Amino acid sequence: MTLKYLITGATGGLGKEVLAHFVANVPKSDFAVGSSNEANRSSFEDQGIAFRHVNFDEPRSLETAFKDVDNLFFVSTNTFDNARRMIQHQSVVDAAKKTEVKHVWYTSLAFGGLKSDSKVAVQTVHYQTETMLEESGINYTSIREGVYADAFPLFLNWYPDTETLYLPANATMALATRKELGEANARLMLAGGHDKEIVLLTAPEPASFAAIVDEINSVTGRSVKLEIVSPEDYIKFNGANDQGGKPLAFFQMLASWYEGLAKGDAQTTHPLMTQVLGRTPTTPLQAIRGFLISNPDYTWHQNYIHPKESDPQ
Repeated sequence: MTLKYLITGATGGLGKEVLAHFVANVPKSDFAVGSSNEANRSSFEDQGIAFRHVNFDEPRSLETAFKDVDNLFFVSTNTFDNARRMIQHQSVVDAAKKTEVKHVWYTSLAFGGLKSDSKVAVQTVHYQTETMLEESGINYTSIREGVYADAFPLFLNWYPDTETLYLPANATMALATRKELGEANARLMLAGGHDKEIVLLTAPEPASFAAIVDEINSVTGRSVKLEIVSPEDYIKFNGANDQGGKPLAFFQMLASWYEGLAKGDAQTTHPLMTQVLGRTPTTPLQAIRGFLISNPDYTWHQNYIHPKESDPQ
């Protein structure tokens, strides 16, 4: 029996939002969820949602899961080990081709906009995956997702008691909310089309780090300061005793991201998300204002080596 949609990453942040739109708008017989954790099966099946075991490290599980699937929502893996990620992604592409999936919807990132010249390490892996998809000959759409507005504390290395932020650039980013990105991805898949295309989903306007700091101070009554320092000092000041326990190597890696951010790699905007949603998406500052009004001590799980249970995942 043909399955119209298989949503991988359904227990992750973006996948949950995609799934929420499907549950509200699509017959449950038309879609299934995929997860590497077999323990998740009962929680979905109890809701009447079909479950398929999808483990990117086990190619056989992929071939079984992708059988008779029309549309595969392929959420990129979240490991920082790029070599491992490329092996995982190649396994997905190979399995999709072998099982004759009709359309792969891949979640890329928006660094560099619609160009393919960003030097940010995490983006170069997405470029390589897009090349895999193209060379495979299968039908695909690579969705370059705007960076999450929800994750602004990570990019600023901001904690609720931070007084001074030390960053190597006052970058500008078209941050989009994870919730709206999830809805836009779902709507994009349901509408179809964009065969063998790269598309871009972003907020309608960008915001600078300085503007975000002003928003933090305005909403919470804090007096956070932003100090632009050299990449070396950024690594030293943040990596010496990071409140979230992130090691020096983490900031060394992120410093390379800021080179791209300083060049505008994440500031490109595009009207597609507005068109797909049928409304103007939330701007970065509107999103951040909302997070802080709801919780002046808002945090983001990736800012911590051991996330707190209350942090959004």
